[in-house]
Amino acid sequence: MAVCARLCGVGPARGCRRRQQRRGPAEAAAADSEPDTDPEEERIEAGTALAGGGPGPAAPRCSLLELPPELLVEIFASLPGTDLPSLAQVCTKFRRILHTDTIWRRRCREEYGVCENLRKLEITGVSCRDVYAKLLHRYRHILGLWQPDIGPYGGLLNVVVDGLFIIGWMYLPPHDPHVDDPMRFKPLFRIHLMERKSATVECMYGHKGPHHGHIQIVKKDEFSTKCNQTDHHRMSGGRQEEFRTWLREEWGRTLEDIFHEHMQELILMKFIYTSQYDNCLTYRRIYLPPSRPDDLIRPGLFKGTYGSHGLEVVMLSYHGLRARGTKITGDPNIPAGQQTVEVDLRHRIQLPEGENLRNFNELSRVVLELREQLRQEQQRQEAGEGAHGDSTVQGDALGPALSSGEPPAKGAAAEPAEGPQKPKGGDEATAQQPTESGQPFVLPLGVSSRNEDYPRTCRMCFYGTGLIAGHGFTSPERTPGVFVVFDEDRFGFIWLELRSFSLYSRVRAAFQNAEAPSPQAFDDMLKNIQALAS
Repeated sequence: MAVCARLCGVGPARGCRRRQQRRGPAEAAAADSEPDTDPEEERIEAGTALAGGGPGPAAPRCSLLELPPELLVEIFASLPGTDLPSLAQVCTKFRRILHTDTIWRRRCREEYGVCENLRKLEITGVSCRDVYAKLLHRYRHILGLWQPDIGPYGGLLNVVVDGLFIIGWMYLPPHDPHVDDPMRFKPLFRIHLMERKSATVECMYGHKGPHHGHIQIVKKDEFSTKCNQTDHHRMSGGRQEEFRTWLREEWGRTLEDIFHEHMQELILMKFIYTSQYDNCLTYRRIYLPPSRPDDLIRPGLFKGTYGSHGLEVVMLSYHGLRARGTKITGDPNIPAGQQTVEVDLRHRIQLPEGENLRNFNELSRVVLELREQLRQEQQRQEAGEGAHGDSTVQGDALGPALSSGEPPAKGAAAEPAEGPQKPKGGDEATAQQPTESGQPFVLPLGVSSRNEDYPRTCRMCFYGTGLIAGHGFTSPERTPGVFVVFDEDRFGFIWLELRSFSLYSRVRAAFQNAEAPSPQAFDDMLKNIQALAS
């Protein structure tokens, strides 16, 4: 601000230009002869002298106040919107110029991507300055990705600026078991500015159109929504009609189409549980995982089938020489926030060849031998004889798992997710480098998969573990499995104990305001959502 004051002709070093004009010649000369102690101003003056051709007679000083208004508008429009209120306090002229809508239109466009409907703004009498101050800047903290607190089910909310609205879109997986289909989404709330006084929050839940709602920013990285007219959520046919409508939207079928009794129970349970949250919801911020050039495949969000629980969303991230899959949506067996799989990227598995490729016992033998080797390494490490740090894998310290669709004793396995990403070789060992040709891949006999349309070649396989549990996340157990890298877009996991296969496909969506400010912030976020799930 000191430099701005100097350019404007006001400030402690030179004094106000108007006061100088009221001084006598001697006083003004004495004031101008005072040394300038501001190093930043000296640097700017030096740069100005060089730009003018080097040493020589000092060029006459020019105040910002003497610039034409149209030039000031251009200068002010290039500054961050958060700096403009301070600039308005400099003088009356600046404050008057900062009411020019051109400045705020540019700020809305460059900072929030708003290409507003000018005719609509003219009709409502709302200025771009109002849009920036009362809508975009006020609610900037809720833009990005969030996980709703809906018990074990979780969810994925994306809050974006859409024209003159801020809209919260709930992202839903495609209908089971079509993991390669795009994500579905529906609006939960919207905020807009249709009058000059303040922004209006509307709940979009239900089938009777927008109605009055409320948003409260609870604390950093957390906010809540509340509906003030829940009667808009009810349907004339009562709960039965609401259930049938929900079932068509959530599963794309009727209850009569679902012959599996266990699946019917799970579906009804989810409807009853989630219906309790149509009045008030709390959301916690989530970040997309950071990526590195040597990542096996690019991290991000994937869709996967979880047996009778349907499709769920999993976040793949890298932690040293391990990859982890964390549930963003969950189920009563393995809730949202838990790690479904963890992969040791330094222990590759060579699949059996020829006829043995279809032999489940042969694959199981290979995996279990590796697990025993890792268990012995862990014991040596604990005894102080083995390698240290990340150089060995702790076979039992891996993350929670998927649950299978058919009623299992303790849980079930997951299935495909949506998304393409380029696999990249690791830098720890040349064995991690993927081969373009790949190797044949066929599920062993006796291994079930809800989606039979999986790739028939893979690039590489690694040892991993997944978490299975009983209803209510009881008796959780980490079990061994095989992590399979298919191509740039998909990976899979074979659950040995469940004899089940999960296929994952990347979520194809460009999420804004979702990057973690630092790797540590991402790790803290993961720990937070897992602690809440536990």
